Amino acid sequence: MAPMGDETSDQMTAPDPEPARVWMARGARAAVSIPAFILTAAFVGYAGLARETGLSLAETLAMTGFIWALPSIVVLTGALSSGMGLIPAGIAVALASVRLMPMTMALMPIIKVPGKTRTWQLLIASHFVAVTAWVFAMKNLPEMTREGRLPFFIGFGGSVTCFVFCMTGLAYLLVERLPDMVAGALVLLTPVYFLCSLWGAARVNADKAAMVAGLALGPVFFLYLEGLDLLWTGLVGGTLAYLVTRVMRRGLF
Repeated sequence: MAPMGDETSDQMTAPDPEPARVWMARGARAAVSIPAFILTAAFVGYAGLARETGLSLAETLAMTGFIWALPSIVVLTGALSSGMGLIPAGIAVALASVRLMPMTMALMPIIKVPGKTRTWQLLIASHFVAVTAWVFAMKNLPEMTREGRLPFFIGFGGSVTCFVFCMTGLAYLLVERLPDMVAGALVLLTPVYFLCSLWGAARVNADKAAMVAGLALGPVFFLYLEGLDLLWTGLVGGTLAYLVTRVMRRGLF
């Protein structure tokens, strides 16, 4: 019979956590996926739009790498092509990007290891917060060990960003002009995927109610509050969905 001290020591010995580079490699491997190819197709459509607008290759790649979220890039491209001033263009891009703030706030607690994760690591991860990476992360990261979530997400987001960056440059050089219908359809792939993925990943009725409210209110606010339509759609639609589902849970209807 083994000594009691040795048996207790064996029970208390936990397996060493896997290195961060292993999780980053897994994230990079997971980036080879249908969502990533859909996003790439959308940026190929944007490359045609950028070239037709008159943006240089350097400007197109700079916006792809630094702004990253496609709706904000399209807004900035439209602002530049219309001769809009720097301040109004900045405000327009900020309003188009305001949706990323609650997405980032929802993701950071999931990938953060209390007492270990540094702020600069979260800042790097936050750059990759966009539709594709966020939906993938919210669906898959909770099933992973907490120590592996951040490097996995950085590996996934970094790989998708690099691949899309390269494909955008190639599309700019090789595609002289896409038909407007094709370019628009490619850009539209991302929001369609986003909506379908969110609906499938929704775990509570309030999430689905918010999406239905957004689909109903979006066209209305686009007609009457152009430029602020996205902000008001999210604010009003989300609030209504929360209130209605809360009242229904209490059995008042």
